[in-house]
Amino acid sequence: MSKLLLASTSTVHGGTYLSYLSTVVQEHFSGCKNIVFIPFARPGGISFDEYTAHVQKALHPWGFTVRGWHTFHSPEEACHEADGFFTGGGNSFVLLRELISTGSLPLLQEAVQKGKPYMGSSAGTNIAGLTIGTTNDMPIVHPAHLNALACIPCNINPHYQDPAPGSTHMGETREQRIAEFHVFNQQPVLGLREGSWLKVNESQIELCGPHTLRLFRHDKTPEEVPPGLLSLV
Repeated sequence: MSKLLLASTSTVHGGTYLSYLSTVVQEHFSGCKNIVFIPFARPGGISFDEYTAHVQKALHPWGFTVRGWHTFHSPEEACHEADGFFTGGGNSFVLLRELISTGSLPLLQEAVQKGKPYMGSSAGTNIAGLTIGTTNDMPIVHPAHLNALACIPCNINPHYQDPAPGSTHMGETREQRIAEFHVFNQQPVLGLREGSWLKVNESQIELCGPHTLRLFRHDKTPEEVPPGLLSLV
């Protein structure tokens, strides 16, 4: 594992894009100048250029230059020119399909494993895990497979929500859906609540922010884990 910053969301209620992570992002990318943004999840169908410009507007005041992955001649050039990477939110299936079809996935994985800082939010956080099999997104497109960057030895469920007390909703809860996942899969799943993020340095995973994390493990009772270093055992 390498140097990762994995946020459940880019924007919390009442805030602006990445504002709640301002200090954390600047610390994470300390020493970096050129951030390559991966816009492939493209929320709401906006263009890659529009999405990149939105991120550039947020990061430029913090001293970073942002260029979209899609503007390079090749994935190899994008990886070479980047001091660090940021993958934004949107649809995880759309994101993964684009990474696979352009040959970008293994190159990004190698660059991150070699130590270039990586930041993700929402879908960008989903792809840091072993697979995107615990995303909340609709499979509106079909990637060749669900295997992701495997930067951490687990899956993530961003935007994790607890059942609302007194709710009469009869659909499955997030916990029930993750239990279904564990009927067929063994890896732990991290239910990452809004306003929380993970900091990964080599083999250490640290939960940061104001909330506990919901840890799901195969054949074990789900567990509430407070901020601090995580053990997936």
